Amino acid sequence: MSDILLSVLDLVPISSGSTAADALRNSIDVARQAERLGYARYWFAEHHLNPGVAGTSPAVVLALTASATSTIRLGSGAVQLGHRTALNTVEEFGLIDALHPGRLDLGLGRSGGRPPAEKAAAPPTATPVVDGHAPNGLLIPPRFSFERLLHSPRIALQQGLLMLPGAQSQDYAQQIDDILALLAGTYRSAQGLQAHVVPGEGADIQVWILGSSGGQSAEVAGARGLRFAANYHVSPATVLDAVDAYRSSFKPSDFLDKPYVSVSADVVVAQDEETARELAVGYGPWVRSIRTAEGAIEFPTAEQARAHEWTDEDRALVKDRIDTQFVGSPHQVADRLEQLQEATRADELLITTITHDHADRVRSYELLAREWQRRGHFYQPS
Repeated sequence: MSDILLSVLDLVPISSGSTAADALRNSIDVARQAERLGYARYWFAEHHLNPGVAGTSPAVVLALTASATSTIRLGSGAVQLGHRTALNTVEEFGLIDALHPGRLDLGLGRSGGRPPAEKAAAPPTATPVVDGHAPNGLLIPPRFSFERLLHSPRIALQQGLLMLPGAQSQDYAQQIDDILALLAGTYRSAQGLQAHVVPGEGADIQVWILGSSGGQSAEVAGARGLRFAANYHVSPATVLDAVDAYRSSFKPSDFLDKPYVSVSADVVVAQDEETARELAVGYGPWVRSIRTAEGAIEFPTAEQARAHEWTDEDRALVKDRIDTQFVGSPHQVADRLEQLQEATRADELLITTITHDHADRVRSYELLAREWQRRGHFYQPS
């Protein structure tokens, strides 16, 4: 395996005892360090009504980060199209591209509107999983049901606040087509009227689709010949379904002549496994807060995390995420990332690292980059 890019996905986490302003400054600093270390991209997620996450608007954070960096690609992972339109999405990214041309990745996701129907079964093209493992041994845990989360009162509140009264989410495939047409300058309404977005039209922006399963997102990305990012860190049970569905539906386009896949993973690296596991202790309570629909808590210290009284229900909520978080020394984590890449045939890997202390997060990315370089994978420091 060679020439496998590493990129970063950042939620702009707020650590306990700190502020949203601290989190934003820390994330901009991590982006600077990632650029120095040779990471290919730096993406920001979109989350709302979470006490422990400051990444509410990818476009705003991207604009701030673009001014603090010079070469690393910057993007959204992902803009939630469920409560947005094609026009305001292209306008926002067009504004950033006007001052920072050729550096933007527009990652698009379906969430943010009405809860999608949960996919009942893997598509027939899915890679075989035997005893909870892919053929190369990658752990593929049992499928987690997001039903409780998607239909919780808190999610309904979020949707009500994000969308105008009476508004309905647009058809996702049509939104993607509209975005592509607005960027290309070929948009026509049903009545034949043209629309031209300035700035935005003609911008050198890479469009990506993000998806967690082998459903509509993967199929839309493949059918339109776009790049696809699959979420092992969000839904490890369905990552193989997602990449298989994307590849099986792929059609060459003006963007790509063959499929291109990025796969995400939650990672914590330290000089040794014991230290890394200490840094990762807060991950369990943090994931639990998300999956109970309470909203992500401020990322706890190890002491605060150990004070949490776990129930059997709690453990079941987070087991798949805990089991598939890559925690350890640089050698151990790189081994697992290579396994993930081999199982998914990913062209690049998207790393998310959250620790309570900012310096530990920077160090984790640094140790991983050095090990990746040592193994002869693609690494090009700026």
